Amino acid sequence: MMKTKVTIQEIAHFTGLSKFAVSRALSGKSGVSEQTRDMILKAAGKLGYFKDNSTLSGDQHNGNDLQDPQNVRWSGTILILFPNVRYQNQESIYWGPVFNGISSRLNQKNINILTLTEPSADQLFTLLNPDAIRGIITVGTISTPILLEIKRLGIPVVMVDHLDPVFQSDSIFTDNFASMREIMLYLIRKGFKSFQFVGDIGDAQSFYERWVAYGAVLMGDNIEMNQWPELIAPDIDFRQVLSSIIEEGKLPEVFVCANDFYALYTIEALQSLGINVPEQCVVTGFDNVYDNIPLLATVNVNKELLGARAVDQMLWRILNPESSVEKKLILADVIIREQYGKPNG
Repeated sequence: MMKTKVTIQEIAHFTGLSKFAVSRALSGKSGVSEQTRDMILKAAGKLGYFKDNSTLSGDQHNGNDLQDPQNVRWSGTILILFPNVRYQNQESIYWGPVFNGISSRLNQKNINILTLTEPSADQLFTLLNPDAIRGIITVGTISTPILLEIKRLGIPVVMVDHLDPVFQSDSIFTDNFASMREIMLYLIRKGFKSFQFVGDIGDAQSFYERWVAYGAVLMGDNIEMNQWPELIAPDIDFRQVLSSIIEEGKLPEVFVCANDFYALYTIEALQSLGINVPEQCVVTGFDNVYDNIPLLATVNVNKELLGARAVDQMLWRILNPESSVEKKLILADVIIREQYGKPNG
């Protein structure tokens, strides 16, 4: 028999907090800090508290009744929600093209666009008229409290490059696992044997998927990970951590970075410590946003396509609100730049 609804007591036990704190956090009332509320919401999501009863009972939409968005005359407004994070915005060399893909596709369909940089959770209701918004496309990492408020609005949502256990919705991703696996298999074929992963794996779902693929390939080839935990933690002090690695004589042959930004910081920190790339070690990235740094490998993500396909999924979801949640993966091209391999690698 399927499990019944998760209780507040179970969430309290899981988090080690009081039932009072859990109850206040879940109802959005004051009395708990924003940080505590965020932790409770995430824990509740992991335990399945927010899953709909229809999903729990297996009451899924009949697959034969799906509606096709072709030839529909669209109207209304789609909200594009950006996180309030410095590097995740319309001007970003990564997120800018994703936004362009979204807006071009919406213009093509004659649908109005409203863009918002993530407001606070209690502002969301005052800023939006739910009746005027047909759907919400989130771009990048959106905070859990905001997602919970969106859930209460009852508007269809498609997330680009983000998942959260609190809020089950359609999502569009690059196939991070396949691309990182391809990079790692190439590196091992070239004879490299010592690696370090670089990037905060808790910062984005994509980073975590790349880290999982990295570890899976090493495990498959019986290569010990020996990961420096500081390199995959938040707020990495590149120069300090790399200095410690060098002092201990543990410089790896390859730094496999979560994206090109981390790769750039790694290269700059190594060079400031007198380590030349690619002569003494090589660096790989992901996202292909720089063409002027010595990366042995990166991944060319079709950013405009991510945005356009998010719109297509949104239109489909509006017509099929009861159908199972979907995660769509778009394959990306791995780029190898042989000239940035170690001379003897």
